[in-house]
Amino acid sequence: MEMITKMVMERPVVIYSKSSCCMSHTIKTLLCDFGANPAVYELDEVSRGREIEQALLRLGCSPAVPAVFIGGELIGGANEVMSLHLNRSLIPMLKRAGALWV
Repeated sequence: MEMITKMVMERPVVIYSKSSCCMSHTIKTLLCDFGANPAVYELDEVSRGREIEQALLRLGCSPAVPAVFIGGELIGGANEVMSLHLNRSLIPMLKRAGALWV
């Protein structure tokens, strides 16, 4: 989990994903369309991906991907991100984290 903590503090938005996951693709597209430039870690393509996936499960991410961190804080998966978007909280959160400048 220390590895995840370090990784999520390096960028305002971090997404843990799998290249074959349609919900991960949807969340990446949503955040990029807003102008955020998330760090994306494809767990099926990076070394230690399985270890990271297990750590995400221990953090409470179920399923493990997509797992979205904004401002170093675990937001959750696709359901949580879409809920924030629908109640108009996602963009202000991205701005506070420094992921959006507009």
